[in-house]
Amino acid sequence: MPAGDVSDPVGRRQGIQSVEIGTRLLQALASSGRSLLLRDLSRSAGMPAAKARRYLVSFIRMGLVEQDANTGRYDLGGFALELGLASLARLDPVRLAGPVLDDLCERTGETVALAMWGNRGATCVRWLEAGGPVTVTLRTGVVLPLLSSATGLAFAAFFRSPYLRRMLDAEIEAAAAARQATPTALRAALAVQLDEVRRHGIARAAGSVTPGVNGFSAPVFNDAGRMVAALTLLGIIGSFDLDWDSPTARLTKEAAATLSRRLGYGGGEAAEGEAPAAHGDAAPGGGATRT
Repeated sequence: MPAGDVSDPVGRRQGIQSVEIGTRLLQALASSGRSLLLRDLSRSAGMPAAKARRYLVSFIRMGLVEQDANTGRYDLGGFALELGLASLARLDPVRLAGPVLDDLCERTGETVALAMWGNRGATCVRWLEAGGPVTVTLRTGVVLPLLSSATGLAFAAFFRSPYLRRMLDAEIEAAAAARQATPTALRAALAVQLDEVRRHGIARAAGSVTPGVNGFSAPVFNDAGRMVAALTLLGIIGSFDLDWDSPTARLTKEAAATLSRRLGYGGGEAAEGEAPAAHGDAAPGGGATRT
């Protein structure tokens, strides 16, 4: 088979073995999370120190590796950082979400959706219908309310934006007027609700935006630990378990975590601590969603 044949699997194509061998040093540095002495680096890469040193000289010239003149330790260089940042900049949550949404839809038999923050709020950018006898449908481009949808609550709990705070205040004022309640009481109620969402790592809503429909929504984080999307699972009341520890909740959280990892998120709790708070003496709140 010709070497340039596009049908040839990558693993069977002829390459430059020395490049592949040298890359083991870069992989060792990337996975270590710290600078390494030559002996440790060569051992991690599985090659003799003398051989590793020759590769490192070339990598230093290219800017892929740098060496501390005082300690002799090696670390990733400036060009390696540029490559990493360029790769992260090309990550598209919508494109990468495709297989994750497909898998979640297949495993649950429910409608799944991906929402991102747009200039009008939490906006559905992609959805996948299960195709069962009774299905839930969404419309791409629909903007979901913050107080009365699982998706909106996920953004309210984990997304940081001054505009989100203003939108929350507007929804609270409207809900207070409709119910003849005080905005202060609704803010206090939502503060408790958002604490619960952050504690479980997922938002839920029962029959809120669409009557008869339940939903879970989990945040998706990028490499900087900031929420960039919400992954939502929707189903019919009566067959969709809204328990915090239900399989539907677990699978939704797992799918969101998978997409977060594909976007470079390393995990941890820092992102949850970045959830927005309202201006004033309490987080903006409201009791518009039955949970």
